[in-house]
Amino acid sequence: MRRIGVLTSGGDAPGMNAAVRAVVRKAIYHGLEVVGFRRGYHGLVYGEYSFMQLGSVADIIHRGGTVLLTARAPEFLEPEGRQKALGIIRESGIDALVVIGGDGSFRGAMALEKAGFPAVGIPGTIDNDIDRTDYSVGFDTAVNNATDAINKVRDTATSHERVYVMEVMGRTAGHIALAAGLAGGAESILVPEVPFDLDEVCERLQRGVKRGKLHSIILVAEGAASGLKVAEEIKERTEMDTRVTILGHLQRGGTPTAFDRMLASRLGAAAVDLLLSGCHGQMVGFVDNTVKSTTFSEALAKQKPFPEDLYRLATILAI
Repeated sequence: MRRIGVLTSGGDAPGMNAAVRAVVRKAIYHGLEVVGFRRGYHGLVYGEYSFMQLGSVADIIHRGGTVLLTARAPEFLEPEGRQKALGIIRESGIDALVVIGGDGSFRGAMALEKAGFPAVGIPGTIDNDIDRTDYSVGFDTAVNNATDAINKVRDTATSHERVYVMEVMGRTAGHIALAAGLAGGAESILVPEVPFDLDEVCERLQRGVKRGKLHSIILVAEGAASGLKVAEEIKERTEMDTRVTILGHLQRGGTPTAFDRMLASRLGAAAVDLLLSGCHGQMVGFVDNTVKSTTFSEALAKQKPFPEDLYRLATILAI
């Protein structure tokens, strides 16, 4: 192996740049050349790539987003698009590819593997919904962003004695809502994995008012319900002053936390080591504070288990 490629795909996640930096510098340390593809699989289909040097990744470890950019590539989903991508791969002269992204990105890597081209993956998604890894790059930053927003909203909620419904990202997974809700002391956390009863939520709010509570925070993962609709229901059922804050893409931006930078650096280096050892068709993950690899098929076989013990704890502590 003498040359590898790297791309970032899917939604951007804080720490992706740190992962790119680690891949590039670890590869160059071992005497490999590195090609960076822009805009994910789009760049792979349309030949948007360039050679990367040590200086190409200077001063990016602290930056959010991805310097390689990311975009949807519907063309890659079609056989003709994948054939074009394989042609670009031959043109670029790379011997393997490192894909940084989520489940959709890994399915693209699996498609390349089926076509006979080696690929490895680094989990990079704020949703933290990839199985076989405790954390995905970007999750910790997103949780910290959401927790910081809860802290700030709580000041206003207390001052005006209001209920605030805060909607966070998580279409199919409630990991951000749970972690930020537990860390931020939310009174109720609504996630896709656990059925909820708005009557119970309202009863909890009313109990709080009776004991003199001045405010409440209800955290809603977007896949569980609409924050706007939840707020309307709460206001109608309780007549409490209820407002809504939808964090949206705010959660995905900003400087990655130290944890995400370290995680991305470790996984990026491990991805290069995996390729140098002759292994591919795998994802490098972080399990029990150790970097471990697992096949793409195992990582994508099922949805990541939801930590119901933490959910129960959050409910108990918000009593």
